[in-house]
Amino acid sequence: MKKITVAAVAAFCVSAVHAQSSITMYGRLDTGIEYFTGIPSTTGGSKSRWSVESNDWGVSYWGLMGSEDLGGGTQVTFHLDTVFNVANGNTVQPGAMWTRFATVGFTNLQYGSFYLGKSPFISNEVWEYDPLQQTIWSSGSLVRARSLPVSINNIGYRSSKIGGFEFYGQYSLSNATNWNGNGTTAQGRQAGVALSYSSALFQVKGIYDEIRDPANGKFDDVFAHSREYSIATNVFLGPVKLSAAYQTSSAPEAVPGAPTFIQHGWAGATWHITPAAALIAVAYHINANQGAGNATIYTVGGSYSLSKRTLLDFQAATVRNSSTGRFSLEPLPANDPGNPLPGHSQSGVYAGIQHQF
Repeated sequence: MKKITVAAVAAFCVSAVHAQSSITMYGRLDTGIEYFTGIPSTTGGSKSRWSVESNDWGVSYWGLMGSEDLGGGTQVTFHLDTVFNVANGNTVQPGAMWTRFATVGFTNLQYGSFYLGKSPFISNEVWEYDPLQQTIWSSGSLVRARSLPVSINNIGYRSSKIGGFEFYGQYSLSNATNWNGNGTTAQGRQAGVALSYSSALFQVKGIYDEIRDPANGKFDDVFAHSREYSIATNVFLGPVKLSAAYQTSSAPEAVPGAPTFIQHGWAGATWHITPAAALIAVAYHINANQGAGNATIYTVGGSYSLSKRTLLDFQAATVRNSSTGRFSLEPLPANDPGNPLPGHSQSGVYAGIQHQF
């Protein structure tokens, strides 16, 4: 991250800035070369592709964070952040200027932080317990991006850490005339709570969250509009970090024949071979009812830091489906044509570069 001086910001924005205000501009660019197999063909078989991809090892973004000191340990804060594709220069959400964060609020060293606006949904809180930290082929894949949404109309609160404990709560209004959503707005009501504990030896976090269908306010899609419970842990053993998680999601109002319940989990390890080099291995697994099958992703990856801001990365992965499973290596919706044929697998490998500023 790079701190911009108050004078420079004032000159750039042609506006007055309070003497005790600060603005930080930051960003990350991620791109690489990918080889992917198991893509369904119109002839009934499968095909492969070579491509230049962005956001494989982590999303590319740039943003602004700022604060103004009000005294007594309290600050007014804002956060603006957008995700984009380095390969073509486009934002990932056409028409949206700030695709990930657009918040304003207060923070206090003793009482925590409160904000209003747009931010990642609380289900994203599992990222630090995923050894691959939600790369393109990781914990968001088998749940079809259920853990990755960004939500609007948020009211959020994160406590200060007390004795290693931290609480986070989020409530996202539908802004519709029906409290849960009725098809008149872009989002159904969303809510969640997370409680974590951290020590030098381990971390553990529990999350409950719910996402309602904006069309009718129901829990009718286990991969999109459902209730979810998550428990995750990291254990630190010198240069090795062990990670594991278990999740369940339910959608009791799904249409007949569609899955109403899934179980998802992973286990893996991160080995910091040197301060600059890391090697990662993880297995992710999912079971879905109503004949939707099960699948497992086996993956290895690693990174090498060329400097404090730049690293090289690679990942190789394969997803193995049961006879009725159609889970992709990528976090695709159930009806996406990129999902493999029933019982088929997908595999991929990529290598890239990531730079932070």
